[in-house]
Amino acid sequence: MDKLVIEGGRPLSGTIHIHGAKNAALPILAASLLSEGAVQLRNVPRLLDIDVMLGILSRLGCKTVHKGDTVMIDAGSADSSHVPEDLMKQMRSSIFLMGPLLARFKEVCIYQPGGCAIGERKIDLHLRGLQALGAAIEEQDQQIWCRASKLVGNDIHLDFPSVGATENIMMAAALAEGTTVITNAAREPEIQDLQNFLNSMGASIMGAGTDTITIQGVTRLYPCDYEIIPDRIVAGTALIAAAATRGTVTLTHCNPSHLVSLLHVLRRAGVQISTCNDIITVSSVGRLKAVERIVTSPYPSFPTDLQSQIMVLLSLADGVSLMKETVFEGRFKHVDELVRMGADISVDMNAAIIRGVPRLYGATVEATDLRAGAALVIAGLAAQGKTIVEQVYHIDRGYDRIEIMFQRLGGVVSRDAPVLKQLDLA
Repeated sequence: MDKLVIEGGRPLSGTIHIHGAKNAALPILAASLLSEGAVQLRNVPRLLDIDVMLGILSRLGCKTVHKGDTVMIDAGSADSSHVPEDLMKQMRSSIFLMGPLLARFKEVCIYQPGGCAIGERKIDLHLRGLQALGAAIEEQDQQIWCRASKLVGNDIHLDFPSVGATENIMMAAALAEGTTVITNAAREPEIQDLQNFLNSMGASIMGAGTDTITIQGVTRLYPCDYEIIPDRIVAGTALIAAAATRGTVTLTHCNPSHLVSLLHVLRRAGVQISTCNDIITVSSVGRLKAVERIVTSPYPSFPTDLQSQIMVLLSLADGVSLMKETVFEGRFKHVDELVRMGADISVDMNAAIIRGVPRLYGATVEATDLRAGAALVIAGLAAQGKTIVEQVYHIDRGYDRIEIMFQRLGGVVSRDAPVLKQLDLA
């Protein structure tokens, strides 16, 4: 297993370009199944999750090429709607394939998806949404079959604004007969990006970014050339790292409007921030201030995907902060690792009390999930001494070589990739 070795205690400084959004690219890759020809996607990051999704599409019969940050997908040769179990177990985002496969083949077979262990993440909202469009659902052991002779638009209310369920319904409804209206829809920027992609292929969807999305079904969708939005979580991670190390960093190719809640928290902590078009600059000199209370919640509130990273900053701030996690009940697994580095954090149910300490110290820690891993890298950059982050494959699911990103900002980070010894069978 790869490890990251970090020599901390150096302020980050410099400029970096933010790569494309994983959480936008994955559903858009799935939606390419709805096209009758080759789709070209630009600004696609090179991540483990992207590789898994492209692997699934290839196993379904699609032709895929990933060169640089451009992906070509020709779904015209797709001949299967049975998502392979081995790949499905590797990534929860494979659930996005339900909607487009059902719309195209009138049936789909999936398995319970895998992914990061950050709490219970049911797929009942996905299934209920597809049922409302006319699908019959049958569960056999670990398999879930969805079948529909045809899909018909309907009014669908989500009990919770689930991003994945919203996107699955959007993709299925794009080729359904009639009109579908989703209320209490998720509002994330990635939802807007999926709407824009589908509309680029000829769909008729409006309302993404609000809590009501209207989809007028069409009979066909066509190839297009589309650019994925920048990754707001990668951008947020870099901003927090700059502040935690008391550095000055500029991000280019990012969208400040996608990061309003984070920028608000950073300003409350005393970070200096300036924005202009697709550029954000942050500067932090001296010790930051505690933030009395932060609550994670669906967009546009503070994102759960930045909770563990901001906790590192708060652990170094002057005073006591309260972090309340309302999205995933298993998302405080990084706390024990931060405590190992000298943080003073106590957890009570879904709330963490963070008492700021003057400094953190290097240690050997383990990335328990994607965002926890990113938080530990930030902690290592801010800490005194050497930090070793193990289980780096979690981080590679969402960050395109995170060590290179921080090296460009002056961070001393290297990847220790063990070379497998070949057996001498002679």
